[in-house]
Amino acid sequence: MLARRIIPCLDVKDGLVVKGVGFRHHQVMGDILELAQYYTDSGADELVFYDITASAEARTVSVAWVEQVAQRIAIPFCVAGGIRSVASARAILYAGADKISINTPALMNPNLIGAIAAEFGVQCVVVGVDSYQDDSGEYRVWKATGSAKTAAPTGRLTMDWLSELEGYGAGEVVLNCMNADGRRQGYDLPQLQAARAHTQLPLIASGGAGSSADFANLFQAVAVDGALAASIFHSKACHIPVLKSELAELGISIRT
Repeated sequence: MLARRIIPCLDVKDGLVVKGVGFRHHQVMGDILELAQYYTDSGADELVFYDITASAEARTVSVAWVEQVAQRIAIPFCVAGGIRSVASARAILYAGADKISINTPALMNPNLIGAIAAEFGVQCVVVGVDSYQDDSGEYRVWKATGSAKTAAPTGRLTMDWLSELEGYGAGEVVLNCMNADGRRQGYDLPQLQAARAHTQLPLIASGGAGSSADFANLFQAVAVDGALAASIFHSKACHIPVLKSELAELGISIRT
């Protein structure tokens, strides 16, 4: 397997980086550009920028912000937030993003995935999946999760949706495990193991990192391609160079 990726995530709301618990109760974590610079200097493998309320507010992530971040960093850059057309994907990519991520727009129009892939290549198209385990134990896909007013289940089973994405033209999947998000109690290993069995696409785990041990447990238990995290990095509770060194000592293939 290729070296695993460590990916900090900037969840952006009202021009600031925020982080919540279970996609709720967001607190400000810092300045967008300062954190972007910090992560490129710290050896992150790539950076993800999510405008978390864009889909809920029926708008698209700001091209101006994409341009500013792209000018500050020297690592691969993925951008998400209300990208609902090939034209909006083009604007974000031309502004400096290397990849775009679509979530709710892909649920509303799955053919959008293939349309963007046909224009720019599958390597540019990431599909984010917000997945919640309900009281019955089923994993279900949610949409428009950036706002409590719009967040809702879609009726789709997560594993069914994951199985369909390669056929639609996706190049990568980020699985956001909502039950674990922001709790810092570890990644949702059972769900990620199930997800790995349902897709051959590159799979990025998101939600739950609270210590360097959580990354090690993830990479040792599940053949994911990378780990996305936010609050553990923003708060400086975990430093990427130290994390990478610890993972390498455990024999986990990591980019240095």
